[in-house]
Amino acid sequence: MILFVGLGNPTKEYANTRHNIGFMAIDYLVGCHNASLISKTKFHGELYKHNQNLFLKPTTYMNLSGQSVATVVQYYKPDEVVVIHDDIAINLGSIKIKKGGSSGGHNGIKSIDSHIGSEYIRLRLGVGSPKDRQSTVNFVLGNFSECEKGCVEKIIHYAKEVLEALTKESLENVIIKYNSKKGICE
Repeated sequence: MILFVGLGNPTKEYANTRHNIGFMAIDYLVGCHNASLISKTKFHGELYKHNQNLFLKPTTYMNLSGQSVATVVQYYKPDEVVVIHDDIAINLGSIKIKKGGSSGGHNGIKSIDSHIGSEYIRLRLGVGSPKDRQSTVNFVLGNFSECEKGCVEKIIHYAKEVLEALTKESLENVIIKYNSKKGICE
């Protein structure tokens, strides 16, 4: 069993922000697989199941995501946890897959690390970095521009392919095959 976790913030005002790209990926996966909602509150998030895999969108807000993830991990004891999140250190349209490591300053990842440790797989979806003097907080909580939305759709489709590969192949093979050198949107 794999627990796929998409990071984001639960209210509508954040729905189309860079910080919610993890939620967008989970929504797409849940829809493609016609996954069944199994809980909205017990695990402090929306938890879906398809075959043997679980899909989680924590409703604790980004900075407390670890509470939700830890509750699901303790209850279901998945073989692997895969966290999908935004990364400003990666250009929009690029992805990186890794296991373990630092949080890179991402508060959702810090929260998960504090609850379950850092040895889980991360699918880091590039959202670009702030331009000029825009603050990082305003940037990640800002909506994607109209020009960026087509690229975001491509990233979500590519993320689905990567996540499905993780259910069939070794992590090493998936990293070799899918870590993007150039942007998906180029």
